[in-house]
Amino acid sequence: MVGFGCVGQGVLPLLLRHIDMKPEQVLIMTADEDGIGVARKHGVPHMVTPLTKENYRQLLEPRLSPGDFLLNLSVDVSSVALMELCQKIGALYLDTCIEPWAGGYTDPSLPASKRSNYALRETALALRKPGGDGPTAILTHGANPGLVSHFVKQALLNISADAGKPVEAPATREGWARLAQALGVRAIHVAERDSQVASKRKVPGEFVNTWSVDGFVGEGFQPAELGWGSHERHFPVDGYRHDFGSKAAIYLARPGASTQVRTWTPLAGPIHGFLITHSESISIADYFTVGAGDNPEYRPTVHYAYHPCDDAVLSVHELAGRNWRLQKKKRVLKDEIVSGIDELGVLLMGHGRGIYWYGSQLSISEARSLAPHNSATSLQVTAPVMAGVIWAMKNPACGLVEPEGLPYEHILRICRPYLGNVVGAYGDWTPLKDRGQLFEEALDLEDPWQFKNFRVV
Repeated sequence: MVGFGCVGQGVLPLLLRHIDMKPEQVLIMTADEDGIGVARKHGVPHMVTPLTKENYRQLLEPRLSPGDFLLNLSVDVSSVALMELCQKIGALYLDTCIEPWAGGYTDPSLPASKRSNYALRETALALRKPGGDGPTAILTHGANPGLVSHFVKQALLNISADAGKPVEAPATREGWARLAQALGVRAIHVAERDSQVASKRKVPGEFVNTWSVDGFVGEGFQPAELGWGSHERHFPVDGYRHDFGSKAAIYLARPGASTQVRTWTPLAGPIHGFLITHSESISIADYFTVGAGDNPEYRPTVHYAYHPCDDAVLSVHELAGRNWRLQKKKRVLKDEIVSGIDELGVLLMGHGRGIYWYGSQLSISEARSLAPHNSATSLQVTAPVMAGVIWAMKNPACGLVEPEGLPYEHILRICRPYLGNVVGAYGDWTPLKDRGQLFEEALDLEDPWQFKNFRVV
């Protein structure tokens, strides 16, 4: 296990619970002492040794053999480099996002397009061998990206059944895309509201979050990215297309941490979320495309819409005021959380019933009762990590696989006991609702599902 932050600490007891192995069969390699007490508690060997571009082969090659598993839960360690090494050795692999080496998100020598998740994904997919064989490597399988792709498939089947037209789960990628097209789904948000609160609140000069501060800030510094739908008719003035790859996504000339969109969840109602770049914005849009290129027959607009915990929102505002110079103090909320939930799901819009949210509503108290060393946020990540590891071990020769290529029912079945209330909810919200007449000139009143109506300007 490379990296042992909040996700590593939370997934370790789940792996030991669900996989028949001894603690000494696990080795943790981490950059700092954070969480080492958890490793000792479970009797798991560990090394405090940061992996770098210069030393990763020297450290990993002697410790990996064919059939071993490299679980990458790190930041600032190149996912592509680790995947290449696993392919060479014959080891299995899973990560929760595609990371560059340290500094890759903000490298001034790279244009914005090359610093994007779109570019990272294309580089990773280029490792896929002809025929799709080789040791299994599961890309980006945490909560989001990861779990949410399975939510989308279940949501499509639910919408169809609720409309009186139940269908069998499609067996192909094209079948899923045609189903979304037939239902009229025009936009998909990964809509998340984290309401967890700690006993000790944020103070000035501190960045507080319920998961990795470095991870959140790193992706927040990347350009805002979204899968670009075939129904869109107002290209953003600060938007850019990529000149390579699938053409399924675009990016904005501004960081995701400074870009907000309107969205909705069942418990929170209408909210503003950050349009933080995530791989699922690209992979879901690409997977559900009919046709190809810049102007396909069908593609939904897909993006993350994230309202983190209130202290994290304050932290982002302070960070922006500091001209994006990270605060000196960083704190990940764990044991000090006293209340709140993480409401994480997918919001499918434009179909016959308007909007449909499907996902997990998990409270901090329930998360603690289900698995040690977890908050509501981390458990929504660690459960699909554990499920992905189990699937890869049972299917060890599938090559590179994205979440959309995994069996959604199987993954959801393993994860569901750890997700709290898994619910589906329809609503009558649109991004135009209750907006009044003041800004009509800036809106598309004929089609509420245009991206310009969601964007907060």
